[in-house]
Amino acid sequence: MELHPVTGWTILCDFDGTISVEDVIDSLLDRFGRPGWETLEQDWRAGRIGSRECMTGQVSLLDMTQEELDKHLSSLWIDHHFPEFVAMARAANTPIRVVSDGLDYAIRRILGRYGLDDLPLAANHLAPATPPQKWQLTSPFQAEGCRSGTCKCAVAAQASKGGTKTLLIGDGASDFCAADRVDFVFAKHRLIEHCRAAGIPYVPITGFEDALELLPRLLDGSLLAEHAPATPALAVAS
Repeated sequence: MELHPVTGWTILCDFDGTISVEDVIDSLLDRFGRPGWETLEQDWRAGRIGSRECMTGQVSLLDMTQEELDKHLSSLWIDHHFPEFVAMARAANTPIRVVSDGLDYAIRRILGRYGLDDLPLAANHLAPATPPQKWQLTSPFQAEGCRSGTCKCAVAAQASKGGTKTLLIGDGASDFCAADRVDFVFAKHRLIEHCRAAGIPYVPITGFEDALELLPRLLDGSLLAEHAPATPALAVAS
């Protein structure tokens, strides 16, 4: 039997720059990337390639051992209010899932330090490669016609089945498509302007301290009511 959340909401949360303080793959490339990753980054930013092709190439250029990877990940931090936010969502029986175009191993390793590595996760898969290449990327959550490694739109569509409302928490370009397909957005950084321009119901946040204050109002319906589209007044016949 499929269980639906009592609150009627499911939370989809981006990782890099949203949960984490910095972008994990960027920090790895800055430290361990061999020449060529910057060209891939430029091609992606110019729209010549998608994020899946970009990251697959960049990961293949990472020159690091497992020990070096783990040591680097131990230096990365998350928003210190995120564990409390997860606890609040769980107490309200509201499912929360991390949906990222980043690296599954890195995300679980970082969240594990906070006892949160059991959170459901959709992300690209990082694995050792055949020498001389050291690392490889696969994308188990890609979708046909989508150039991202993780198709957040497909994840959002799956989450909304059965009439469940969906909240997206994100910050950047990888969240734009999904923002168009959810019921409400807590937006950071570039996602704020996208939601504003597209007329997507959202509130701006600086971090999970804000999200902690907003979540109860979302679950009781008051926040959604405040941001509902205005209904045009009916003309009165003279």
